[in-house]
Amino acid sequence: MAVLRLLAWLFLLLAVIALVSDLTRANATGTFVHTSLYAYWELQAPQSLASFARFVQRTLHARLWDPVLVRVLVLPAWGVLGALGLLLGVLARKKRRVNIYAN
Repeated sequence: MAVLRLLAWLFLLLAVIALVSDLTRANATGTFVHTSLYAYWELQAPQSLASFARFVQRTLHARLWDPVLVRVLVLPAWGVLGALGLLLGVLARKKRRVNIYAN
């Protein structure tokens, strides 16, 4: 659970960094243009993006890559990373212990 919480915080931090980057660019140019997760991934590690695409197409299904995952990857990076961070945070939250007393 601690690893999931750490990953959740990491994804949320990356989402904030991506949002600040987009807002800074919007402040400089005067128009808001979001940067997709696909663009960040292609800029930072294009070979791993190609390897991931080949893995999904060969192992899982070819149609899973193009209409499904590509649509997710072209969404704003801050939205995808933030949603993933929130999802991991909810999954890794500490469960409250409920004490039930019977008289």
